[in-house]
Amino acid sequence: MTRDELINSREYWITKIQLDLFAQIEQYMADNKLSRTQLAEQLGVTKGYISQVLNGDFDHKISKLVDLSLAIGKVPTITYGELPAQPDVTDTSDETRYIGQRTIGSHTPASKAS
Repeated sequence: MTRDELINSREYWITKIQLDLFAQIEQYMADNKLSRTQLAEQLGVTKGYISQVLNGDFDHKISKLVDLSLAIGKVPTITYGELPAQPDVTDTSDETRYIGQRTIGSHTPASKAS
């Protein structure tokens, strides 16, 4: 698979969103010293569901992404940009190491920030 095919694939972006969510949940668990069981109890879901999320074995609706984000004190943010051009392979600057301008992440709402 070429880089262009990868970046234009649905699976790539789904996986990226899953990994971003995984990282946010893992950080929340570490910050709050929570086990998967404790997190599941706090969110009102099963431990198995938390395991699915953290193992990347899920493909949820946007509403579930919002629910999970809010439950850990975050709000999802999505920014859309143009697909990146093929990088110049002779250019080793930091800019060529990034896949593109699409960013999907989350931030802590002002009311929850400390």
